[in-house]
Amino acid sequence: MSRSPYELSTPPEVLARLHPRLSTYFGAIPPGHVGRGEGVFDVVGTPRRWLWPLLAWFARDSVMFPVWERDVPFTVENRPARVRRGRGDREARPAVRAHRTFRFRSGSRTMVDAITAEPDGLVDHLGRHGRVSARLRAEVDAHGPDAGALRLVSTRVTFRALGREVRLPALIAPRVTLKERFDDEADLQRVSLVLSAPLVGTLYRYEGAFRYEIAPDRERG
Repeated sequence: MSRSPYELSTPPEVLARLHPRLSTYFGAIPPGHVGRGEGVFDVVGTPRRWLWPLLAWFARDSVMFPVWERDVPFTVENRPARVRRGRGDREARPAVRAHRTFRFRSGSRTMVDAITAEPDGLVDHLGRHGRVSARLRAEVDAHGPDAGALRLVSTRVTFRALGREVRLPALIAPRVTLKERFDDEADLQRVSLVLSAPLVGTLYRYEGAFRYEIAPDRERG
């Protein structure tokens, strides 16, 4: 079985500190299988309605949505994939493609992204077309309240247009912080994502809990 993008891009000593149940989530998905989770997000979106027109633009590519809702049921499906970036990139990178479906009061919407193992580390390509990408640094604490949790922090954000990638300057680049931890007492995996920007603060967030398993991918034979 091949290794996952997380295993290819993160030092082994960092992954060794992961909670055992998270090792399954961030490890390789066997051929012919899919990772499936189901749970509830306590909150999704932002109460800052002046940001909603911008979020509506991102919603067209299945990145973020102009909402602010609580107690949102959701499902997630993770599948192994290979992703090729740009016209000149002939090599397809190992990836995990995720579909997170939120059941909002107005109807279901699906967020799409692909995590790849790149030569310079772990990268999250957001949306169906992957026009926005974030380079991620993986951290796992060995001690303290977050021991065993995986924290992913963006260190670079790029935007792809007309076949070229443009790196956003640090002064204006948004920052992504994602934390995944396992709650032994509740037997649930908990996730929290915050997208923030300099001078503005939080632009978008979601947090909740779910149960996850690796199962045969009968939908794809």
